[in-house]
Amino acid sequence: MAREMQLFKLCKGTFGHVRNFHMTAITNAAAAEAQPASRLKTFAIYRWNPDEPDKKPHMQEYSVDLNACGPMILDALIKIKNEVDPTLTFRRSCREGICGSCAMNIGGINTLACISKIDTRAEKTTKIYPLPHMYVVKDLVPDMNNFYKQYKSIEPWLQRHDDGQKKSGDVHQLLTKYGR
Repeated sequence: MAREMQLFKLCKGTFGHVRNFHMTAITNAAAAEAQPASRLKTFAIYRWNPDEPDKKPHMQEYSVDLNACGPMILDALIKIKNEVDPTLTFRRSCREGICGSCAMNIGGINTLACISKIDTRAEKTTKIYPLPHMYVVKDLVPDMNNFYKQYKSIEPWLQRHDDGQKKSGDVHQLLTKYGR
């Protein structure tokens, strides 16, 4: 019986090393497969800083690994700002295509960066400009003053016809069944 135990321990130790070596090889192979080759995408972004009047507006290129980035243009811009160039300036807010803060010209089309998918073809550079019909404050940020003036002039909000008895904002405006 003692001899069988010695033989068992010997076999267990020998095969244990083989098994550990085999498991290490499998783990290394799986790790190599889990990390796909980087998919670098180039973005050419309009840059202009009014604090540097002697420097003309120019296009600056950035490379982003699409494997480490979300699928939308806004994701790439945020990655560039956070990891590559913190001076890059743009507006963003809701990330759902509702507010319009991230409006810009992407690949020749005026669109929202939060709903515009990244063209995954690596050989094609994506060009990003500020909106063409607005003055530029800095980089991709347009001047919104004219927009807000027009917004105020058309008053696109609900308005109450005041009967003179109550000031606006003092009471809730309940809807009648007819008004629903």
